[in-house]
Amino acid sequence: MQELHDTPLAPLTTFRLGGPATRLVTATTDAEVIAAVREADAAGTPLLIVGGGSNLVIGDKGFEGTALRIATRGCELAGTRLELAAGEVWTDAVARTVEAGLAGVECLAGIPGSAGATPIQNVGAYGQEVSTTITEVIAYDRREGETVTLTNEECAFSYRHSRFKADPERHVVLRVRFALEDADGLSAPLRYAETARALGVEPGDRVPLAEARKTVLKLRAGKGMVLDPEDHDTWSAGSFFTNPILTDADFAVFHARVRERLGEGAEPPAYPAGAGHTKTSAAWLIDKAGFTKGYGSGPARISTKHTLALTNRGAATTEDLLALAREVVAGVREAFGITLVNEPVMVGVGL
Repeated sequence: MQELHDTPLAPLTTFRLGGPATRLVTATTDAEVIAAVREADAAGTPLLIVGGGSNLVIGDKGFEGTALRIATRGCELAGTRLELAAGEVWTDAVARTVEAGLAGVECLAGIPGSAGATPIQNVGAYGQEVSTTITEVIAYDRREGETVTLTNEECAFSYRHSRFKADPERHVVLRVRFALEDADGLSAPLRYAETARALGVEPGDRVPLAEARKTVLKLRAGKGMVLDPEDHDTWSAGSFFTNPILTDADFAVFHARVRERLGEGAEPPAYPAGAGHTKTSAAWLIDKAGFTKGYGSGPARISTKHTLALTNRGAATTEDLLALAREVVAGVREAFGITLVNEPVMVGVGL
């Protein structure tokens, strides 16, 4: 294991923000990951797990404790079964599945970060979520002091959530197993209208896997959601807020408020989200509350390509970013009575 002290964490995050860690350990095997976790737990040292850094907002003061960077590698394909080490680069793994002619994660192309982070957040985009293909997660259970295998059901997946996110101090993901589909080179049925339109087909249709991946990458790039060191619109955590899920009663109140603010014909986005619940769009709320693309005059601003991404324009601090996030949350709440919830993990800070 590599060990460094008083090391900046900003270069390990896509925001490029955050102060130093007291100690930074880089583990390249599962055994090293477990050893580092056990050492920190035995000493009572705070522990921060770092993968691809695409979902972290770290305070300017940094992290007082051990930051464990998981850099394990391993991608095993056996038929339609895929196993990924936690440190595998997710975008590379998706590309491999497409090259192998396997469907199930092709619309998750371009999402930055590591494979081990995908079950934590139940990563999803363009009509796919990893919860539909994950069969098992191998993790180190810090409470029991042993390696465990959790089934899909035991992961308790829901929208951008899982048991790992609900109890972040308990498990450290080591490996993730997926069951993909051999559909003769075709994608899974397209479930996102924007993707289907871009491909010139109908929702529910299948298209060649490579075309699905290429189209998603193009759509993401157009929104600044594919990492590019030269493009400050990608110095972000992607979507900063989750899409609100409202009860039918709350949605009715929200709907009335929308019409009061925007006019009788105004209709907010509405998507089924289970019995008695409706999901609406955080990006729409932000835009209609007056926070348009490029909003802001300081070093942290809303992306010029997508209202849901808050960005570091190159000289921001974490406090600059949080000030912008708080302004957006307050504005949306005042306009529509909905409190947005941050998607990235906050380390040493909060909204």
